[in-house]
Amino acid sequence: MTAKTSRTSMHIGELADRTGLSLRTIRHYDDVGLLPATGRTGGGFRVYSEDDFERLMVIKQMKPLGFSLEDMAEILSILATPDSQVSGSETAGRSAEFLERAVHERAKMARNLAQADEFIERLSRHS
Repeated sequence: MTAKTSRTSMHIGELADRTGLSLRTIRHYDDVGLLPATGRTGGGFRVYSEDDFERLMVIKQMKPLGFSLEDMAEILSILATPDSQVSGSETAGRSAEFLERAVHERAKMARNLAQADEFIERLSRHS
């Protein structure tokens, strides 16, 4: 597939600049199927869309919470499911499980950050 040149498409370098992720990381997410490129140029370069950018930002948000690549793929699938199809389904249960894990991991990160702040304060008093 040859991608159209438009304002909504970008090469991997621009996607990396916009997200702060490395080219290697983006290629890895493509290779494992989390972020397949929307298209390829005639020369074989990956081309990404704004939707791909948004998807990558969600992946970036999940990463520090410790989700596995398999979890991320499942979460992305859940997030792509219209809300009207989620309520009362098995998907809703999985979504709630992922939410609970995310909240738990965030709380753990907040505790660690508070401890780091206390340490920095202690250290700064001795500088």
